Order: sequence, then C-alpha cells, then structure tokens
Amino acid sequence: MSPEWLQCGGTVGAILTCPLEVVKTRLQSSSITLYISEVQLSTVNGASVARVAPPGPLHCLKAIYFAAYSTAKEKLNGVLEPDSTQVHMVSAGMAGFTAITATNPIWLIKTRLQLDARNRGERRMNAFECVRRVYKMDGLRGFYRGMSASYAGISETVIHFVIYESIKRKLLEAKAHASMDEEDDSVKNASDFVGMMLAAATSKTCATSIAYPHEVIRTRLREEGSKYRSFFQTLLTVPKEEGYRALYRGLTTHLVRQIPNTAIMMCTYEVVVYLLGH
Repeated sequence: MSPEWLQCGGTVGAILTCPLEVVKTRLQSSSITLYISEVQLSTVNGASVARVAPPGPLHCLKAIYFAAYSTAKEKLNGVLEPDSTQVHMVSAGMAGFTAITATNPIWLIKTRLQLDARNRGERRMNAFECVRRVYKMDGLRGFYRGMSASYAGISETVIHFVIYESIKRKLLEAKAHASMDEEDDSVKNASDFVGMMLAAATSKTCATSIAYPHEVIRTRLREEGSKYRSFFQTLLTVPKEEGYRALYRGLTTHLVRQIPNTAIMMCTYEVVVYLLGH
C-alpha cells in the first residue's frame, strides 16, 4: 500500500469523524464530562456544575503508520509468501510499534487538550502550554505515558488488517470467478468499492470490539494527575473500582467514529490507486 494514498484516505476520514474522537475520549476518562445545553456535569468525581466552552479542533497525523506498514509489507513480501496472513500480521505489528514510539507525545497532548475543562470565561490551554505543563510535571517521561497501552493496542491493528486483507482477497477471487467469460475483469464499478468499504468496516468492528479495553487504559494513563501508573495496574484497578463495563466505556461512540473513518480511508485509497492505474 502506497503511504501517500493511504495518508490521503486517512485525512479524509479523520476530518469527517474528528468530533466523535473528542466524545470518545471524554467517555473513557475517569472524570466523565457530559455537555447538555452548555452545562458541564461531572458524573464521577463529584457533583459540580459549570458552564464551559466546547473543545477546539486538533489535527491528527497518521502518515508514519501508513509509511511503515507499506515499507514493511513490501520487504516481507520478498521474504515470506507474498500477501500472506503472516506478512499482514508482521507488517501491521511493525508499523504499529514504529508509529506508537514516534508519535506518542502527539497523542498525549491531544488527549490532555480533549480532557481540558475550563469554566466559561477562562482561557483554554493551547498545545504549547500543554507541552510546557507536561514537561514541568513529569519531564520527558511524561510525554510517553500510556505508551504501554498503545503497544497492547497493536493487536487491534493486526486483527484489523488480517481480516481486511482476507475479505478483500475473497472479494477479488469471487469477482474473478464471476467474470471468467468477460474480456476485462479489471474494470471496477461502484459495487466493488462498496465491497471494500464493507470489508474495512467489518474488520475494524471485529478488531476494535476485541481490543477496546486498551483504549480506556491508555486514556486513564494519560490523564493529568492520574492515580494510574502502569498498564496492568490500571487493568486491575478500573474493573475493581468501576466494574468490568468501565473497560468498554465509550465503545459505541468509538465504533461510530472508527467504522466510517476506516471505510472512507480504505475506499479513498482503493479509488485513488484504481484511477492512477487507468
């Protein structure tokens, strides 16, 4: 997969579904904040009521992951069986590890900004202020809080790409079989791209549902002044204090965001590659 066209697809999907990312992060937090007619209700850490301003936008970068996945897949295809399950699994795992290590500080700042709640009239913290605050409190190590949970989340990426590539392969085989008597079976129509979108949506739903708890754990670890210190300590503490359902808090919102985002991203990629190839 070419990183440039995957980045293009990812950008389209991220722009259209970005507001849901803020909602998901707020639901995952240990201090849930609901906005009803501009009234903030803190539902976990005490009953306080205050008027707040809605969160501002934040740009999300995914190019590193796609570039790493594309490069790893290209190299592994020359070593292992081309486009095999092993190739997709290892490529996705390597890409996830590379992207997490390189971009964790960005996602930590994003999470802190999404969880920043101020009373009406108070100036909201910007990204540069957040960076200074993190460094002052925790030093350089502070920018890598939650990275262990992100590493655990590599399993979601692996599951997603393995299922997607498998479904995609089956769809291509089915089309090739159905068009054996036709002169050109390389011509794609709208139904082909709809199939790719459904494949992406199905694979992402399965992967996210299985690996979702790492998302909640990661958000808890990234909270400012959090009592959570490590992946396993958080994994044990959250169910003990809030029940096992807390590990799936925000799952519905996350799926509503991720399913169309992933479908749009992969469909955009497939469309661009098809158009460039013709």
